[in-house]
Amino acid sequence: MIKRSRAIFFGLLIVLTLLYIGGCRNVGVWLVREDVPSHADAIVLLMGTFPERVLQAVDLYHRGLADNMIIVYESMGPYQTLGARGASVKRTTEQARDAAVALGVPEARITMVPGDARSTLDEAIAVRDHLVNRSATDTLILVSSPAHMRRSYIIFRNVLGKKEHPVYIGCSPSVYSGFNPDKWWRRKEDVQAVLSEYVKICSFHLFEKKGLR
Repeated sequence: MIKRSRAIFFGLLIVLTLLYIGGCRNVGVWLVREDVPSHADAIVLLMGTFPERVLQAVDLYHRGLADNMIIVYESMGPYQTLGARGASVKRTTEQARDAAVALGVPEARITMVPGDARSTLDEAIAVRDHLVNRSATDTLILVSSPAHMRRSYIIFRNVLGKKEHPVYIGCSPSVYSGFNPDKWWRRKEDVQAVLSEYVKICSFHLFEKKGLR
């Protein structure tokens, strides 16, 4: 708990420092990393606010920027208990896949990777393990929400950079998001997203990164 509190403190301190040095705008803009290679082996659709992310991933596929899509199964807690009690529950990951298929991505082009992921780090580790015997895969495009893009890149770069054959990590933030990096301080949801991302980036560097193998 003390370590987590320290991470929050450092995260807020960094945000305040950046606000002082570079102004509010730079704090939001830095989070939105965009680097789309001319062609990748696969699009990695990260879970979260999946409608805006699915739309972005499908657009990339139809533009011919990748021929395949990877989705890691997201944890939904005790959803199996709901099923055992008679409730019909469809996992968020499967909803994302079905939406992509409905929008024209062949189901055969979508790989569902086991993982029961609770975080972006879990997704990155699951993708790395999936690629263990696929050395021909050397370029990926991450698709996520704009504010989440920088942290996703940092995590995937650290996780997949430790492979025998490092993978180039491209980034494509969803244009369907309402996040405004230039004036993020004007909307409560954007303020929360920015502060949360900086704290989580600090937490990754302070704690999670040390445990990577």
